[in-house]
Amino acid sequence: MARHFKRRDALRIGAASASLPLLTSPTSAADSPSTPGALAETARLRGFPLSDVTLGPGLPADKRARMLRFARGYDEDRLLQVFRANADLPTHGAVAPDGWESLDGEANGNLRGHFTGHFMTMLSQAHANTGEEVFDRKLRTMIAALHECRQALNRAPSIRSTAGRFGSAVAVRRGSHLYFDAPAEAVNGLSSMTFAAWIRPVVAEPWTRVFDFGNDTETNLFLTPCDGDGLPRFAITRAGSAAEQRIVGEQPLPLDEWSHVAVTLAGDSGALYVNGRRVGRNASMSLTPAELGTLSHCWLGRSHHDDPVHAGGYDDINLWSTALTGEQIARLQHARAADTAAGAGDRFSYDCAEQGGTVLHDRSGSGRHAGYARSWGEPSHPGFLAAYPETQFILLESMTTSDYHRVWAPYYTAHKILQGVLDAYETTNDQRALDLASGMCDWMHSRLSELSDTVLQRMWGIFSSGEYGGVVEAILRTYEHTRKPQHLRLAGYFDPDSLIDACARDEDVLDGKHANQHIPIFTGLSMLYEHTGEQRYRQAAHNFWRMVVPPRMFGIGGTSEGEFFHESGAVAELLGPETVETCCAHNMLKLTRSLFLREGRAEYAEYYERTLLNQILGSKQDEDDPEKPLTTYFVGLQPGAVRDFTPKEGTTCCEGTGMENATKYQDSAYFVSQDQSTLYVNLYLASTLRWRARGVRVEQETTFPHEGRSRLRVHGSASFELRLRVPRWVGNGFSVRINGRRQPISARPGEYVALARSWRTGDIVDVDLPFQLRAEGTPDDPTVQNLMYGPVNLIARDGRTEFIPLSLYGTARLSGDLSRALEPVPDAGLHFRIGDVRLAPFFEGTTEAYHAYFRRQEPRIVFDSVDAGVANRRAADGTTFLDEVWAKAPFGNKGELTSRVARVSQSWLQRGVFTAAERERILSAVGRAAYDD
Repeated sequence: MARHFKRRDALRIGAASASLPLLTSPTSAADSPSTPGALAETARLRGFPLSDVTLGPGLPADKRARMLRFARGYDEDRLLQVFRANADLPTHGAVAPDGWESLDGEANGNLRGHFTGHFMTMLSQAHANTGEEVFDRKLRTMIAALHECRQALNRAPSIRSTAGRFGSAVAVRRGSHLYFDAPAEAVNGLSSMTFAAWIRPVVAEPWTRVFDFGNDTETNLFLTPCDGDGLPRFAITRAGSAAEQRIVGEQPLPLDEWSHVAVTLAGDSGALYVNGRRVGRNASMSLTPAELGTLSHCWLGRSHHDDPVHAGGYDDINLWSTALTGEQIARLQHARAADTAAGAGDRFSYDCAEQGGTVLHDRSGSGRHAGYARSWGEPSHPGFLAAYPETQFILLESMTTSDYHRVWAPYYTAHKILQGVLDAYETTNDQRALDLASGMCDWMHSRLSELSDTVLQRMWGIFSSGEYGGVVEAILRTYEHTRKPQHLRLAGYFDPDSLIDACARDEDVLDGKHANQHIPIFTGLSMLYEHTGEQRYRQAAHNFWRMVVPPRMFGIGGTSEGEFFHESGAVAELLGPETVETCCAHNMLKLTRSLFLREGRAEYAEYYERTLLNQILGSKQDEDDPEKPLTTYFVGLQPGAVRDFTPKEGTTCCEGTGMENATKYQDSAYFVSQDQSTLYVNLYLASTLRWRARGVRVEQETTFPHEGRSRLRVHGSASFELRLRVPRWVGNGFSVRINGRRQPISARPGEYVALARSWRTGDIVDVDLPFQLRAEGTPDDPTVQNLMYGPVNLIARDGRTEFIPLSLYGTARLSGDLSRALEPVPDAGLHFRIGDVRLAPFFEGTTEAYHAYFRRQEPRIVFDSVDAGVANRRAADGTTFLDEVWAKAPFGNKGELTSRVARVSQSWLQRGVFTAAERERILSAVGRAAYDD
């Protein structure tokens, strides 16, 4: 077994890493093995920063323009709202967006903060794309706000005052998790009691507490302004919720209005009052605080359950050791308790007139002052930064099973924030952003370094709760700036050893695993290899990619169904409304880019192109919305699917990565060798590369993918090798001209052609990439197929919910090209008809129903429209006669096709599938076919 990267090794590796070569000598792509096994040292390439690759006019630029308009107009204060609330800072009237970024979002808003990180990354990429000041300004605003939030989290909270019922009152901001902690002795031993207070709830949040006195979830008494039915409720128990003795009110309390609430207990009777009127009574109550024994907590606003902390105003809070009469309670409506006959509460009395500080002062004379504190305590380290308490990180360390209502991927959210502030630093050079990133890494190290390997492995193995996204990548990027050894050590704490070891030995264990939880792990491993030299990291990433591409890949490039990986080769059986989560495509492209940088293999560029041109471009709706980025979460691939560009409740993970996708379409168009001697063109994309190291600018003019050609213009003089990718889909039609002269090249699909010369200003390279139509069968059902026209996935615009049958072999060319079946639709680029079926490119972001897969039906054996009069029979594995014949395309001439038909038909005759007469009719038909291509 490969040596594991353990904490005890990290300091040694960290010290040595400065001497490890980040880049090795370039070698040809052919030197890289394409099959699992020991990996040889291969080309280590460099990418170009986004600011050096400018998009030209065309499809990607149009998609990006919509996202840039969203980025310019969206108020960043809305995203900062949850951070400021968590730090108890003014939120400036901002309203957080709906969905996952909200306190009211899915699973109690336990993922809030993630979208803010995505947004910062989008702003950074937008600035790199355009240089517009608005993006720099927004980033600096967010950096300053987050830095202020972190400072606030590291100091004691201060009581906020507000206008009260009788003067000044105190207010607790929603999302701040602040409460008042009174001495428990105030309630201990009470056989009778009255609690009374003015409250002004700002939200009808179920099960918040006006007070909760007790020990735990089993033994307590509490008053909530809003139970599960929205009504005020008092309860007391010493055996948990099922044994509660309750008093329930009649109607909900109003929001943003002062309401007086009171509870009395005496003998076997209890009563609940709202605004001086009794709204509930229980005459069969056997429990009092005295019956509960000695209690540990006397909380105002906090619950012993995992309930939200009460948010809103408090005024004139009193606790008496007697039960006030209804008349006495009624008089509390008109004056502070101290100014009525009842007098101030003898157990405690808080007039809530404080203007700051951390204490509510007891005016009863008993000295039972209440402290103002966060329900989760203080940050464990000054580098902590989040839009919620540190609680989720703490709970994860003892969890054994997933429960996203308690803990939802806190290190995933930390990754998004870390990446966002790091991108902001690299864009603005604002040192506060680097301080935030370094501090977050210091904080994570302080937590994880105290945990055993056993605990860490358990944490990272928990579905959803243990998800950590691309945090390793972000940590290593931070390390490249800070060079702190503990940051390199931190990256190693996220190793899921069993998964790494299985993939390193090429054991496929992906079935049943959450796809997006695991894909970014391997991008981190690929980067960690560069810093540590740990071979198993590189081998695992290399093998993992091949477990996904192609056996778990759908036609548009993405992977997963219902967010999960399934059995290798399962595609047709998974077609449904929850296929190809967009985050998975985003992260597969990041992994693919990382592997290409190390291995330089054209197959990575091939996959990148497919996924970018189809799923990624198609995930952005061709509309504008000032409130939403309009990107997909799942992409349905079942017959009659419709894309949803406003998924779930909003601000989801895929909308976050969608913002990033739409501002970095060009990030993998060009690469360069370490020694700056070789330039790779991986994507045919309208763009301009500024190659600073060589003083050269390369301008690529094309409307690709609307046309199969591209022109590169060179500006500047330099000697270098230009490597142009020969796409696998182009067949034999690839050609190159330099300054009008066709080049004598050997263009093998799926590789590169190399053009080495001394280039000078004005040189023009024309590349022809003719598109061909091909049908790709699914591994588990060869009759279920998707159509690819060159690199473009074609879908049928059709609302039917059953597979549409298509026949294509009858007009197939010797090259295997099926495009003669296509009838172009006038004035509609890349729109075609096959019979009555209208086809369009998937990348068009519409909400029309579509078919991404078809049922291939070739009932007759036909060659170039000549019908043999013989049924196209099927073998036991589902393969038809024509499938077997055309599997060997392209054919150099008709003779090669005729020979192929003769051999296959003879085999099928010998197996008893055809009769001799049928075979003769087949041979006659292929002989009569013209095939004039």
